[in-house]
Amino acid sequence: MSKMTLSEELQWRGFINQTTLENIEEFDNKEWTFYHGFDASADSQAIGNLAAMMLDLVFIGHGHKAFLLAGGATSLVGDPGGKDKERPLQTEEVIRSNVAAAESQLQSIFGSHDFTLVNNLDWFKNINILDFLRDTGKHYGISTLVQRDYIQQRIGEGGAGMSYTEFSYTLLQGYDYNYLYEEYGVNLQLSGSDQWGNCLSGVELVRKVHGQVVHALTMPLIINKATGKKFGKSEDGAVWLDESKTSVFDFYQFWLNVDDEGVGDYLKIYTAIEPEAYDSLIAELNGAPQERASQKYLAMEVTALVHGRERAERAERISNVLFSDSPFADLSAGDVSEMKLQLPTTKEIHILDALVDSELCSSKSEARRMVEAGAVTINGEKADLGTQIQATDNGAALIKRGKNKFALVSD
Repeated sequence: MSKMTLSEELQWRGFINQTTLENIEEFDNKEWTFYHGFDASADSQAIGNLAAMMLDLVFIGHGHKAFLLAGGATSLVGDPGGKDKERPLQTEEVIRSNVAAAESQLQSIFGSHDFTLVNNLDWFKNINILDFLRDTGKHYGISTLVQRDYIQQRIGEGGAGMSYTEFSYTLLQGYDYNYLYEEYGVNLQLSGSDQWGNCLSGVELVRKVHGQVVHALTMPLIINKATGKKFGKSEDGAVWLDESKTSVFDFYQFWLNVDDEGVGDYLKIYTAIEPEAYDSLIAELNGAPQERASQKYLAMEVTALVHGRERAERAERISNVLFSDSPFADLSAGDVSEMKLQLPTTKEIHILDALVDSELCSSKSEARRMVEAGAVTINGEKADLGTQIQATDNGAALIKRGKNKFALVSD
């Protein structure tokens, strides 16, 4: 457990955007039972969602009780928060599959930590529409709802408009909070900053129905400082937790290649690093940025969290062979199997045939020019026109053309 108080850690890690608490030190003086919702609009969570999970782990680490909500019902409607146009509606079958994937990833990330997994479809599927309108809808004023920023942006001049389906979403999320308050005593909702209005819908509903004060905390959306885009599912180049969508190697490489400007923030958000170790890494970054110690630590820790330390260490070894001076022969057969998921592979053993078959060169004449220019290596050794490629003990050989084009030779 951190030596910091909860409020201190939330501030230090950059997890506080908006809260209904008048003083954030109130976080330190109360037992919290919180919930955090994860939508099921895609078949995997992305690294933006992972940041939200890290916020949850901070609360759990300080002894508070967690309810993680998979949005099996709300994902059928589509959340308008943070969107400038309506999401395409997805089928029940797709949402069920996405919920199962989300639940599996949550179980993996949270591991042995104590938490309760819930799905809001379990309480919404049997609700009568007339009961919902009478018992829940009556507590919401239209004038209040239309003043929400995300609704104003959509229905105001130049906006794309909003269907009643999307407009009703905030009532559903408000109902979630009220239900979890009644059933489990939930008294805090955690969310991203684009959910602030929806969080208030729940806080207000609990107050109106039960006369009780509950709270909400939103965290800032995580922005890739190199691109200016948020780490979201719908963004171009999204980085996914599912290795079938973003391979373990590519996941590791993403973190390894983050810019110096952003790495400090990412270390605080995406790892459990403590201030003393953090200060040491940042000092090393400032003194020897070319060593990229902060990025290496970040890449290892985040990849280990999502995919396990063994896979993270394998990604590190592969990276060191491809982009540093580590010998290819030191890789294991398992490492090579992982590389085959990333690199073109050929069975050709003559250097010119291998270059063409792996598409490192477009023709034998180009391959000949590259070899003669000394731009091709086999397992780190310069190739010549007569080279017959031989596998190392790991069952393969590595061709490198130029600085960053690679292929494997393997049966």
